[in-house]
Amino acid sequence: MLGIIGAMEEEVAALKKKMQIEKIMQCASMEFCQGILEGKQVVVVRSGIGKVNAAVCAQILVDRFQVDAMINTGIAGALSNEINIGDIVLSSDTMQHDMDATGFGYRFGEIPRMETSAFEADSQLIELAKVCCKRVNPEVGVHVGRVVSGDQFISNRSDKEWIVKYFGGYCTEMEGAAIAQVAYLNQIPFLIVRAISDKADNSASMDYAEFEKQAIIHSVNLIVEMVKNLAS
Repeated sequence: MLGIIGAMEEEVAALKKKMQIEKIMQCASMEFCQGILEGKQVVVVRSGIGKVNAAVCAQILVDRFQVDAMINTGIAGALSNEINIGDIVLSSDTMQHDMDATGFGYRFGEIPRMETSAFEADSQLIELAKVCCKRVNPEVGVHVGRVVSGDQFISNRSDKEWIVKYFGGYCTEMEGAAIAQVAYLNQIPFLIVRAISDKADNSASMDYAEFEKQAIIHSVNLIVEMVKNLAS
């Protein structure tokens, strides 16, 4: 079974409309919709915004639904000038930009007493997503790179430049690295998919509302096509 997590209702509503819902379960104030999408068993859920909500949601998918893999859809701010609004970023790995244990000798983003702090996405899911995205969203660019997460909406250039300096990420958002860490701890393959809605700089407040809807459409197109082409 595949777990599909979106941070906001707008992201999952379109997926719910496309699936045959067989069961709805309420847990931790979240609504988990289990059913059939493109002939495959899936669970679609809105996690809410932020790393804690995302981590709780991901662990419920593991414990209650025994998912075999997780995909997290959503929107993000671009960190690279080569990535345009509307493009898709697929996670090569993820890190948390607001993890700071430098006072104990760690580098920015390092999680104390863990073997890794950069959680690698599943290579097969990445390749499938690349092919599917080019098929259903031919008008947008597809990029594979680091997704950087933190409990902050990055909307000024100085914060963006700091994240780029220490993490070299492709985009920044608020959930992916938490979901990735849960997947890593449970040894479950995952992929973070982000449609770019803004440049994560001083233009973010102007770009966000205008491009959010289009970004979500691109994400939904991609997820549906991926599910259609996943092995049963």
